[in-house]
Amino acid sequence: MKPNLLIVDDEEHTREGLELALEEKFEVFLACSAEEAFNALEAEKFEVVLTDLRMSGESGMSVIDFALKHASDPICIMMTAYGEVEVAVEAMKRGAFDFLSKPVNLEKLELLITRGLNERKLKAENHELHQRLDKTYSFEGILGKSPALEKVLEQVKLVGPSKATVLVTGETGTGKELVAQSIHQNSERSRGPFVPVHCAALPSNLLESELFGHEKGAFTGANERRIGRFESAGGGTLFLDEIGEIDSSTQVKLLRFLETKSIERLGSSKTIEVNARLVCATNRNLLEMTKNGEFREDLYYRLNVVTVELPPLRERGDDINLLLQHFLEYFASDNNFTIPILEPDARSILRNYSWPGNVRELRNFCENLVVLKRGLSVSQYDLDPRFSSPATQGENNEILPSTSNLSVEENEKRLLRNALLQAGGNRTKAAKLMGISRRTLHRKLSRWPELDLK
Repeated sequence: MKPNLLIVDDEEHTREGLELALEEKFEVFLACSAEEAFNALEAEKFEVVLTDLRMSGESGMSVIDFALKHASDPICIMMTAYGEVEVAVEAMKRGAFDFLSKPVNLEKLELLITRGLNERKLKAENHELHQRLDKTYSFEGILGKSPALEKVLEQVKLVGPSKATVLVTGETGTGKELVAQSIHQNSERSRGPFVPVHCAALPSNLLESELFGHEKGAFTGANERRIGRFESAGGGTLFLDEIGEIDSSTQVKLLRFLETKSIERLGSSKTIEVNARLVCATNRNLLEMTKNGEFREDLYYRLNVVTVELPPLRERGDDINLLLQHFLEYFASDNNFTIPILEPDARSILRNYSWPGNVRELRNFCENLVVLKRGLSVSQYDLDPRFSSPATQGENNEILPSTSNLSVEENEKRLLRNALLQAGGNRTKAAKLMGISRRTLHRKLSRWPELDLK
């Protein structure tokens, strides 16, 4: 694609002359005033802005100020009349790349633009490289030291440097995208882009365009060419989350990419080679889907070269306290609040909770706790009843089911009585079944002595 260039000048012949000279190498847009330039900069991404200094209305200095605040961070070149060097130097102090005196030497202008684009690209690459220095075998954002998680991280270390397609599986909320990022980070492509796409978030008719791009006029509403995520991920990694949700048409195109390493934009028959590594993720059983005819078998085996299976949080018990502390500290710092203190009985209950929403549920719980319990001590009595419900406890907690229509106090008394019955009156065992400390159980029995079997 040609770089987008915006020419801002209130003299028509100057605008048209520059457009004629530059349109072969650039997608040229024209504006006859600063106001028109502002509108263009808000509507389009520009790599280059070429503006006259003196115009009716606001000056070119305003255009440069506006452009440099724009997200695309274009290189800005000022055109000035003879004798306005001091003003042009002021523009450069504000961030302009350079300036040229009128009448503009076209050869010098093209060289200046080329140099600016090269420096812009180098700056972006250096910034990205700086962010990634000393991150070999980096697992930023993945917290834990449980054996189940250590096994996953060892797999990532092994598969990262390879060229293999990877399928990341696991329940919702287990951190599949973080693992995909770690695979990318530990690969030779770490200097390239990591491009995530959440397949279930887009309707099937939009997903194809999002992935493969389209040409102008490919369908109603396609008013301009669009580069897809595959091309954007060139030299890097494309991460397709919830791959089990894509329709049959997209499955066929994805299979073709895996076989040929090439794609076609919608509305075009031109084949485009793409150098992108594919990492996919799903919380569904793709093998079962192939048996039911919901997913192509040939695509499944193409994707399933290497599988990294993430354990649910209930199988990472050793990590729960670590994650709780991390997220409590994070959200307290983010909101400038004091960190709530989890009492041992509360920690014990949370440690034994099954966390069906996995790390995502734990993260949301911590944010809620920080907002509502700023700096306060949190005991088991402050926790939602769901955390103590036997139905949501780990596999080893076999307390008899409670009745959901009882009050919180009645429900808790029933749980305690059932635990004591199952433990044969042994308080230590009953406390373990409930996920609380023995001292907490004693405190409860002091409050409700009629429950004690002794």
